[in-house]
Amino acid sequence: MGMVGTVGLVLHPQRDSRKAIDTILRWAAGNDVTVLGLPEEVGRIDCSAVPVDTETLVERSDLLVGLGGDGTMLRTMRLLAGRRTPILGVNLGRLGFLAEIDVDDLAGTLSAIDEHRYTIEPRMAIQAEVQGADVTAFNDIALVRIPGEGLAGVAVSAAGSDFVRFAADAVIVSTSTGSTAYSFSAGGPIVSPRVEAVLVVPAAAHSAFNRALVLPADEKVTLQVLPTSGRLAVEVDGAVLGHLCPGDSITVAAWPGAAQVVRLGTTFYDRARRKLRVDGSAEAY
Repeated sequence: MGMVGTVGLVLHPQRDSRKAIDTILRWAAGNDVTVLGLPEEVGRIDCSAVPVDTETLVERSDLLVGLGGDGTMLRTMRLLAGRRTPILGVNLGRLGFLAEIDVDDLAGTLSAIDEHRYTIEPRMAIQAEVQGADVTAFNDIALVRIPGEGLAGVAVSAAGSDFVRFAADAVIVSTSTGSTAYSFSAGGPIVSPRVEAVLVVPAAAHSAFNRALVLPADEKVTLQVLPTSGRLAVEVDGAVLGHLCPGDSITVAAWPGAAQVVRLGTTFYDRARRKLRVDGSAEAY
């Protein structure tokens, strides 16, 4: 008997996932596998996936498949945060850094997973409390300036020790997974997801010191909004989930191994070179 008895689907809200869903349903029919999906997602596509609520999707799925881009993959990982259920990312977009395969490889990949021919890449998350609500991010939590309201003035404390103050467009707290996202565009280092580390990266810092800070997973980082700061948006994996004013603060803690991502032979370095077009200096070739 195979590993997979129930496949859960998480769909991008706009991209065409018909080909991918048809492939999954054909494979499932031939292997006596049930396919579940969220009503608002599978309901817009005429298919035989069983509509269920979020709790049932999470509880019953032996494998969760995210169909879309990196945003869909991040949402899938947040749904399963803290569970051992494997997650397969299928790229329907352009960058798709977190996805493992394209649609054409889907049927063979499902069979490989069913036969236990895959590996798991644990992914660390970060957590914080934002305006009374607990939030989880697999890429980053960022305090971002609001246009017209001044710079982001933020004091950074690591493991209870004051370290640096930034006046910047944003201050980003990133996971290793997020090191190829907002943190990367702000000049932060590329970090293998096997490294359980928390990065603190300023974006466009108005300071001679604009370096990233790399912390171990067992040290918390606190960001305090300074009196000189404007009001700041709190972005969690790119979505604005709150605002902070001068005097407010948030503390971010790591959550190691919060998601289990399926890998089938590709390496982080292969994906980084391909997706980020890492070529190096022309003089070196």
